[in-house]
Amino acid sequence: MSVSAEPTSVDPSQNGSAPANPGADTLITADAHASASASAAEVLRAHAEDAFADELAALAAQDDRPRPARWKLSPWAVATYLLGGTLPDGTVITPKYVGPRRIVEVAVTTLATDRALLLLGVPGTAKTWVSEHLAAAVSGDSTLLVQGTAGTPEEAIRYGWNYAQLLAHGPSRDALVPSPVMRAMAEGMTARVEELTRIPADVQDTLITILSEKTLPIPELGQEVQAVRGFNLIATANDRDRGVNDLSSALRRRFNTVVLPLPESVEAEVDIVSRRVDQIGRSLDLPAVPDGIDEIRRVVTVFRELRDGVTADGRTKVKSPSGTLSTAEAISVVTNGLALAAHFGDGVLRAGDVAAGILGAVVRDPAADRVVWQEYLEAVVRERDGWKDFYRACREVSS
Repeated sequence: MSVSAEPTSVDPSQNGSAPANPGADTLITADAHASASASAAEVLRAHAEDAFADELAALAAQDDRPRPARWKLSPWAVATYLLGGTLPDGTVITPKYVGPRRIVEVAVTTLATDRALLLLGVPGTAKTWVSEHLAAAVSGDSTLLVQGTAGTPEEAIRYGWNYAQLLAHGPSRDALVPSPVMRAMAEGMTARVEELTRIPADVQDTLITILSEKTLPIPELGQEVQAVRGFNLIATANDRDRGVNDLSSALRRRFNTVVLPLPESVEAEVDIVSRRVDQIGRSLDLPAVPDGIDEIRRVVTVFRELRDGVTADGRTKVKSPSGTLSTAEAISVVTNGLALAAHFGDGVLRAGDVAAGILGAVVRDPAADRVVWQEYLEAVVRERDGWKDFYRACREVSS
């Protein structure tokens, strides 16, 4: 017996007790989402579809290419939204992802088929960022999210129950609390599962039937939810989590895997860090990024050299610390430095503003990493032309 593909509504006022799917039980209604969109400028971090609503609307207005069922934009327009460009009317679409174009094209075309998409990469390669923007561009809603953790239950992917309704009236559709994945299936939208390899293996495998049969059985009711056209799923996984909860071969076959690489060059990474820090800084009323571009380049250079185990000129080998030193961590270091410059300095990002953040990012193991950092300071930073102020600032916070 199949149930209707109409979305199941959930009235929060009827939830007399906590549903069985923590982490995925709070569902945003259409009215609440509209309200959130209207006040996007007031929230600390707006959803992608709200923060870039003007760009999405401009793309939709000029997008005359074929669109898959229930897609808000054509695959071409989705790729343009991610990669940036200028529309015929002069509207500038800002890049959301700086990297090989083919990677984005493969990811978008995967979503246009019946295969799910797995974004794989080391920490800080923008997997979550890309998945959010893909969902926003394809479905106009990036909030159908399951956040993977070691404690994520099966209910977070399938469905839970409103126990007050369950005890009062027994199993029924009114007592069922749909997961974000169930909602996406019923509404023909894109669901997201973050950090898939952090989820226990037996919970991961609940996706197999969903992805292969496009069906979610509800044995308690003798029913099922069948996915309607437009449904798909984007998952992210971290290379550093290999061996934690590796995907079964059966589940991995259900995904088309796209590996997101680290930025190819210093300039590409500086561009990424500058753009993201500028976006974050505007929301926090921090100084403009261009005033600190030299310090951003220093942070990126330090991170890349320690990450790669060799200096940029290839002449000196260095030890790598235990941390990942990802692009995301570089963004955090620079953002914190801008805050220091704004509140305790003259508003211009300087070496002293980023030194402490770099130390915290590099020295994760107080014993081994501190030795790595000290050796790098003395062998590389101290001898580098134009870096004397940076060396002094790092020595000061390291002592």
